[in-house]
Amino acid sequence: MLKPSLQLKIGQSLTMTPQLQQAIRLLQLPVLDLSAQIQEALEENIMLEMEDLPDVPKTSAESTAEIETIQAEDTWQSRSMERIQDGGWNGEGRPSNDFADESGQTLREHLLWQLELENFSPREAVIGEAIVDAINDDGYLTVELDEIQDFIADDTDVRPEEVEATFAKVQRLDPLGVGARSLSECIVLQLIQLEKTTPGVELAIQMATDHLALIASQEYGEIRRSLRTSEEDFEEALALVKSCNPKPGLAVSPEPAEYVIPDVFVRKVDGRWQVEISASGIPRLSVNQQYANLLRGSGDHAALRTQLQEARWLVRSLEIRNETVMRVATCIVSRQREFLEHGDEAMKPLILRDVAESIGMHESTISRVTTNKYMHTPRGVFEFKYFFSSQLSTVDGAEQSSTSVRAKIRKMIGAENPTKPLSDSKIANFFAEEGITVARRTVAKYREAMKIPSSSERKVRKPK
Repeated sequence: MLKPSLQLKIGQSLTMTPQLQQAIRLLQLPVLDLSAQIQEALEENIMLEMEDLPDVPKTSAESTAEIETIQAEDTWQSRSMERIQDGGWNGEGRPSNDFADESGQTLREHLLWQLELENFSPREAVIGEAIVDAINDDGYLTVELDEIQDFIADDTDVRPEEVEATFAKVQRLDPLGVGARSLSECIVLQLIQLEKTTPGVELAIQMATDHLALIASQEYGEIRRSLRTSEEDFEEALALVKSCNPKPGLAVSPEPAEYVIPDVFVRKVDGRWQVEISASGIPRLSVNQQYANLLRGSGDHAALRTQLQEARWLVRSLEIRNETVMRVATCIVSRQREFLEHGDEAMKPLILRDVAESIGMHESTISRVTTNKYMHTPRGVFEFKYFFSSQLSTVDGAEQSSTSVRAKIRKMIGAENPTKPLSDSKIANFFAEEGITVARRTVAKYREAMKIPSSSERKVRKPK
C-alpha cells in the first residue's frame, strides 16, 4: 500500500538573476553602444548620478564570484533571458534587442575564424569550409549535404558520414542555431544548448519540433490539448521558444562600425607591459546616496525603490564588465608580448580555450569579450580577436601561429623579384626549409585573404 511521504533533496542550480542578465548583456556591447545606454539610464533613473573621474574598479571576492556565475551561462542563454523579459517573437524577424556584431566581419568570416580555432582535423576543415560557403546571411544551410559531398569529391574522397559529422560540429559554432535547414531545426539547436534541468526545455523542444506553425498563429489552446500539459508548464516552454533567434546569422553584421573607441590601453612602463581600462566614452556611475537615504525606513515609494534597485544593478554590472575585460586583456598581453615588441611575425598561437583556462572563465565569456572590444597599443588599435590564431606544426616543436605565417608570406612577396614572383608552391617550400609545415593550398588561402594577387598576376614583364 502506498503511503504519502516527504523527501528532502539537495541539489545545485544556476539562476539567471536580472543583475546577471544585465551584466552579460553589457559585456557584449562596444564602447559607443554602452555609452549610449548609460546616457539613457541617467536620463530615466533619478537614482543614478555620474561621477567626474572614472577609474578601474577593484577586484573583490564578491565580484569574482559573480563573474564565475556569469561564465557558467552560454551565449544563447544570456540573450534568450533578455528577450523573454523584453518581449515576444512573431516567428519572422529577430528580436529588436538582439545586438548585432558591428566589427565589420561577415558571417562567413566569423564562422571560418572559429573553424580555424576549433578542433577540426584537416579533412574536417575542408568539409567545414564548404558547409560554411553554403550558409546564407540569415544563418541557414541552403543546399543538401549530398550536394556538398559532390562538390568536395573533386578534391577529396569524403564519405557521407564525414560530412554529417562535420556538419554537426559546424552547427555548434557561434551564433547558436547557425547551419539549420529549417526554422524548427534552428530553434531546436538553440534549445538543446540549455541545461537539461532547465524548466520547460523538453516541452519547448517538442513544441518547436511539432507545433511551430500553431505557435506562429497563436493557437495555444490546440497545442496544450495536443501535448496534454498544464497552463503553467506551457507558458514556461513557450517563453523558451520565443526567446530563440529565428535568424541567428543576422547577429553578425556586415556593416563596419563608424568609429572605434579602445576599451583598453596598453603601454610599456619601466620595461613592463601594463593594461589600463579606457576612461574615454564611458562615464562612471554611482547611486545618488541622498535620494537613497530618504527611502530608508519607509515602505512607500515603490517606484523609487525599483529605480534604486535598478541603479545598483547597473553600477555593479558595469564594474563586472570592466573587471572581465581587464582580465581578458591582461591575459592576451601576457601571451602576446613578443608581438608587441616585434610585430606580426612574432605572434604566438592563441585560442579562446587558452585564455579561458588561464583566467578561470568559460569560453563563451571569452567569446563575448573578444567581440567588438578594442585594444590601443604602440603598434596600433586592434580588436581583441586579432590576437587569436591557430597553431601550425614545426619540425622542432616550436610554436608558430597562422598570423605569423601570414606576415612572413607578406614579407616574402614584398621582397620578391617582380619579374620572377614567388609561386604558392615556392613559398610553401621556403617554409618547409624553415621547418614549418604549410601546404600550398594554405599559402594560397592566406594570400587571398590578404588580397594579394597570384604570382601570374603579380608578374612584371620586361620590355622587349
